[in-house]
Order: sequence, then structure tokens, then C-alpha cells
Amino acid sequence: MPKKNFTKTIYKWRVRAAFPGIILTVVLAKPSLYSILGGVAICVLGLLIRTWACCHIQKEKELTISGPYQYTRNPLYLGNLILGISIAVGSWSWWAFGIFSAYFLIFYPVVIKLEKEKMERLFPQQYVNYKKKVPLFVPCLRSSLPSEKNKFSWKHYQKNKEQRSLITAAIFWIIMIGKMILF
Repeated sequence: MPKKNFTKTIYKWRVRAAFPGIILTVVLAKPSLYSILGGVAICVLGLLIRTWACCHIQKEKELTISGPYQYTRNPLYLGNLILGISIAVGSWSWWAFGIFSAYFLIFYPVVIKLEKEKMERLFPQQYVNYKKKVPLFVPCLRSSLPSEKNKFSWKHYQKNKEQRSLITAAIFWIIMIGKMILF
């Protein structure tokens, strides 16, 4: 399989491939009250970062440089990393850490590379300037971009269907609580 097709396949399957890992994590989980409380706390942080990002991003309409995009070029993926850590902590299973680490290391470098290339095509000059000032993944503590007011909008949250992340997280934690109580 040519590299380009493999890369597109990885990108296409990035969301669907997470579900078998989550199911396997649920099966292997050994949650306790403390692991669930810790996992939920971490999950809330991940969901807040994703929400903040989704309330700013207007996919492919303009280069988003407001909100969390002032600190990292990939706040949604940073939120996903934190969500994955929350699942591993909540499940209290080394297998979960392994599954999540493998998933993240297989999919996200490819996804981030493709998204970077897409932004360079859509917003050539803007993106060149943006990537000089904002780190790819690990956030900087201080933005070097001018502050953009009034870019936050709950309409973007709905349009980006971010409620699916919240629903999926809620279902996962309900299952973990059930597993803790019943097993």
C-alpha cells in the first residue's frame, strides 16, 4: 500500500479505531472509587479544553487563532490526549495505558501532519506566520498573537457537534461506575 493511501486510511479511521480500544479498556478495567474520581477530574479538564476550542474553530472558513489556538495549534488533540489519560486512570488498568498510548502514537502524528498540510494549503501565508508563533502541540504559557475579542460562540460548539464528546464521556463513566459496583 503506497504511503499516501496508508496515511489517508489512518486519518479516515482515527475516530472509529478508538471504539475497540475503549471497549477493550472497559473489559480490562478494574475501577475503584478513587480511580473514577481521578479519571472524571482529568476528563473534565479534557472536555473543557475541547469545548473552548470548539467554541472558537470555524473549520476551513478561516484560520482560527483565538482562544486556545493562541497557545497550541492543536487544542482539540490536546483535549483528546487528556481524555485518553482520564480513561486510563479511571479504568485503573495498565492495559488501558498501553492501549491508549499505542492508539495515540499510531494515529495522532499522522492526523496532525495531515491537518498541518491542509492548513498550509487553505491559508498559506497566514499559517506560515501562525506556526512560527504557536507551538504544534504542547501549549505555550503566553500567547505571542494579538488578542481577538468576541470569537467564542456556542453556535460553533453545536455546529462542530462537540456534544458527542460529552455524551461519550458520560456513557463511559456510567459504565465504569457500574463495573465498580457490580464487579
